[in-house]
Amino acid sequence: MSDAEWAVARQLLPVPGWLRGRGGQPEAYCHRSMLDAVHYLVDNGTKWRAMPADFPPWDRVYAFFRRWRDHGLVRGVPRPAPPQGPRAGRAGSGAGVIDSQSVKADPAVGADSRGFDGGKLINGR
Repeated sequence: MSDAEWAVARQLLPVPGWLRGRGGQPEAYCHRSMLDAVHYLVDNGTKWRAMPADFPPWDRVYAFFRRWRDHGLVRGVPRPAPPQGPRAGRAGSGAGVIDSQSVKADPAVGADSRGFDGGKLINGR
């Protein structure tokens, strides 16, 4: 998340109680790192427990996320801009790879329905 995006998101997040003089302990983790962790999970589709060690512990991030969700803040927080790389703006090629099991074909199977799996060195289906 860029500094400009964080400046917008920071205004939407609640101020911790200890900063408003309501008591309590200071929070151990920065809200920006928590928001980055939530964005990581949404973008990559991983599970909470599979969060990389670069982020705070998953249970703390989940607790913050639940609190923000219960207060209706998750919808108002802007998402980070998509990465601008060498492929940005290009149309997809339409090609894809599907991994499946290769099986040796019987000699009675016609050559028109066979293929060669170069990785497994199998002539079959």
